[in-house]
Amino acid sequence: MFDLVNGLPIHPLVVHAVVVLLPLACLGTIALVVRPAWRRPYGLLVVADAALSAVLIPVATSSGEALESHVGEPGAHAELGEQLLWFALPLLVLSAALVWLDRRPVTRRGASSPRVVQVVAVLALVAAVAASVQVYRVGDSGARAAWADQVTGSAQGGE
Repeated sequence: MFDLVNGLPIHPLVVHAVVVLLPLACLGTIALVVRPAWRRPYGLLVVADAALSAVLIPVATSSGEALESHVGEPGAHAELGEQLLWFALPLLVLSAALVWLDRRPVTRRGASSPRVVQVVAVLALVAAVAASVQVYRVGDSGARAAWADQVTGSAQGGE
């Protein structure tokens, strides 16, 4: 289903969307942790970004599998790419929880404990860092799978 658009593979297009959006969600989550005052004006934007990233990851994975039939096995890149969703989902859940806790009405019974908010903030921070590292690992392995032979071959020829 996610193979070609106008004769071009869809995988690079979707991957570049993930490579931009997921790190932005990570940076946004970190910003929400560091600057609690930003949770109300920017929190929903960060959560929407994280949600869109999580939706696009399976599309990137499926389109990568379709591309594999044209170019061959990408090695570790495919395995790392399949793991990325399991980094994006906790980021989405924790950033949404952080924003939700901040937006809860303050009542005597329903007030969020500052301790709960702190725990969620720390977990969101950990999830953001972990997702950032995994995006880097997936992107690096994909670049190596796609370009290693061309770049290595031209670099050796130019020496």
